[in-house]
Amino acid sequence: MQPYLNEEHEALVREVRGFAEDAIVPVAGELDRESRFPWENVRAMGEKGFLGVPIPKAMGGMGKDILSYLLVVQELARYDASHAITVSAHTTLGTTPILRFGTDAQKEAYVPILARGEVLGGFGLTEPDAGSDASGSRTRGVREDGGWRLNGAKIFITHAGVGEIFTVTAVTEPGQGSRGITSFIVTKPTTDPEAAAAVGMGSLGELGYTDGVRAGKKEDKMGWRASDTRELLLDDAFVPDENRVGEPGHGFINFMKTLDSGRVGIAALSIGLAEGAVDAALEYTNQRKQFGRKIFDFQPVQFRLADLATELQAAKHLTYHAAWLMEKGRPFSKEAAMAKLFASELCMKATIQAVQVMGGAGYTDRYPVERMLRDAKVCEIGEGTSEIQRIVIGRHLVREAFGSV
Repeated sequence: MQPYLNEEHEALVREVRGFAEDAIVPVAGELDRESRFPWENVRAMGEKGFLGVPIPKAMGGMGKDILSYLLVVQELARYDASHAITVSAHTTLGTTPILRFGTDAQKEAYVPILARGEVLGGFGLTEPDAGSDASGSRTRGVREDGGWRLNGAKIFITHAGVGEIFTVTAVTEPGQGSRGITSFIVTKPTTDPEAAAAVGMGSLGELGYTDGVRAGKKEDKMGWRASDTRELLLDDAFVPDENRVGEPGHGFINFMKTLDSGRVGIAALSIGLAEGAVDAALEYTNQRKQFGRKIFDFQPVQFRLADLATELQAAKHLTYHAAWLMEKGRPFSKEAAMAKLFASELCMKATIQAVQVMGGAGYTDRYPVERMLRDAKVCEIGEGTSEIQRIVIGRHLVREAFGSV
């Protein structure tokens, strides 16, 4: 994929691939069936630096570029999407809002422990009545002496149970729409302290947990089953002024910027998942015979896999270009939406086609494509649905053509 990847990128991909083959492949199916969070592998990923790839070395990270981070997510997803979303959600959603918009004191207090993987982080935006319309938030933040009192509920929050550090939004100026939303850092204990203690990461009591912040019931999901997803409940939670992220009223715009980055991450995850499905289908169709011939030798099968390989290459160009723009500090909202839209819909298509060419075998849990198909669907939903991506792209087209929306 020149001119995108250099030798350092390729070496990182090999490292992630080796880790995935050794540590993820043997347990991915079991973790999926049991809907169990992979604590041991998450600890190992933290030790390898995978939970802080683009974070500066001075703040506990690997200090690598955005593309390096995306390649880690992509390569992990090639073997298991749940491991990939753990890295993606922790990094883009859990850590970078504090890194980008926090004060020096907030960065010093939270970013290093997140980048080193000592605890997991998350991002609280979606609510029961505010999904695609994130500006319709109902969570309230009321000013008090020395801080703010938060009440509300966030839903579908990755790491809401296992994580301990979160950036959340609340309406602090009712009637101001998106300009009345402010963001805050809150903390809570992990819901799995025994597992965290057993692996030596994931719980840090010295954080000083925020009273009134707790996790709700764990979601029983179709896919990403080894990833933790729950409600994050804010019940009369008092947050001091020093935990406000950014200026009052800037929470919505800062979270939208975070989502742009997150969409590129989901694009990379989608590419990796699609690659894994194509890998499995290619191996199976070159081994399995029907009518005295390898399945791959039938032209319709070759055509399907050739089309998927071509579209995967296109998805990589879209995603890596968005990463290049991010790295250069240039606007990339439209390109992020394009990459996420194309890659996520390709991911769904690739996993369906992989199951189809593998026939009945692909429909069983003897092969990973069954899990991959279930994992793929949420890629078209999370970080903004395909419909939202088309709206974002359309608005950019009008703005570029006419100077207005």
